[in-house]
Amino acid sequence: MKTSIVLFTRDLRLHDHPALRAATQQSDQVVPAFVFDERLIEGRPGTPNRLSFLLESLRDLDRSLRERSSALVTRRGDVVEELIRLARDCGADRVFMSEDVSGYAQDRSRRLLRACDAADVALRTFEGVTVVPPGELTPQSGDHYRVFTPYWRAWRAAGKRDPLAAPRNVRSPGRLRAGRLPRLSDLTRGAAAGDLPKGGETAGRERLTRWLRNGSRRYAELADDLPADATSHLSAYLHFGCLSANEVLARIDRHGGLEDFARQLCWRDFHHQVMAARPDIARSDYRKGRRRWTSPRGRLDAWKEGRTGYPIVDAGMRQLAEHGFLPNRARLIVASFLTKSLGIDWRPGAIRFERFLDDGDLANNVGNWQWVAGTGNDTRPNRVLNPIRQAHRFDPDGAYVRRLVPELAKIEGQAIHQPWKLDPEVRAGLDYPEPLVEPPG
Repeated sequence: MKTSIVLFTRDLRLHDHPALRAATQQSDQVVPAFVFDERLIEGRPGTPNRLSFLLESLRDLDRSLRERSSALVTRRGDVVEELIRLARDCGADRVFMSEDVSGYAQDRSRRLLRACDAADVALRTFEGVTVVPPGELTPQSGDHYRVFTPYWRAWRAAGKRDPLAAPRNVRSPGRLRAGRLPRLSDLTRGAAAGDLPKGGETAGRERLTRWLRNGSRRYAELADDLPADATSHLSAYLHFGCLSANEVLARIDRHGGLEDFARQLCWRDFHHQVMAARPDIARSDYRKGRRRWTSPRGRLDAWKEGRTGYPIVDAGMRQLAEHGFLPNRARLIVASFLTKSLGIDWRPGAIRFERFLDDGDLANNVGNWQWVAGTGNDTRPNRVLNPIRQAHRFDPDGAYVRRLVPELAKIEGQAIHQPWKLDPEVRAGLDYPEPLVEPPG
């Protein structure tokens, strides 16, 4: 009797899961497994929002598996040691898993391959994290695309695989300890934000369906409108693989009229193919020597706390800290302010995002931060997003700022974006700081 393990990582779903499909078709018994890797838990002690979403996603995955005569087997420790031990316990001779791109993921695959070879277990890897696998599209001049626009053209023209249905049944060995899912307090300090979206494939598919039915029609018009909050809110589901990016693209293409959203999925793939080729960019400049950074001198803390004196920036940083989410336009504004207006290195900013975002995808986070900072893949590295112009354009009536910076809520109209220009008596009554720097030209 052939028994296989499916190692779930950033693919916490049953629909459109190539590794799971192959395992169920080629095996008599399948053991769905997830390992809480101590290397990640100890390395990221302050990420309660993301870990809370992860735990809820795993609970949903376990429920879906139990509906199909199986259960999610969980272990905690070194992922390689735990997987080989599990293979020995259940008599598995093959491991199926999705490929990933980070330096950690690439190292995990190399270690697993060596350990599986030594244990006479076959390791098979599959696509499943991106729409187009990293490395499948390459320019004539190198191993990966360094500029987005030619990648977008190649990506849009590339053939895409048909999404796979979820398996109707997952037969698992009857006598195998499933383990238990830990509590959030077992994994990290602190509490998660109270209004995080519900994690898991079930919630993700429901949100996608609702958005396609009710919210997607004006996506191109409102995606950057900060008060409208009209983005899809699918990013955390894509990061954890509760939704397949490949299936999302197929569904929006059938829906029609969402080319701007398809472009965002392509940006996600673009950053993943860059990181697959250059995993060192998680902490190193992609293009070295472009920037010299200043000493923060307390300004970094003011930026983190939403006390820069620029209301649009402070609103974004408070939304990040309080809600674990930030729309893309706000991410660009606060990142440009830190790196271009304050001259502070992008790395502390990326770490701040990683700590609070429920969708803290490493490739996207680092890729976008380096793009804004001018050290990455932007063809205009000196681009500056003026926070005042951005505020007038994307929060014209100040509704976004009023919602998140209550000490300014009574200021009427666009004056809210430049409170230092108010009448001195009015200004004196505000518990709000002076601007850290002059606005960029």
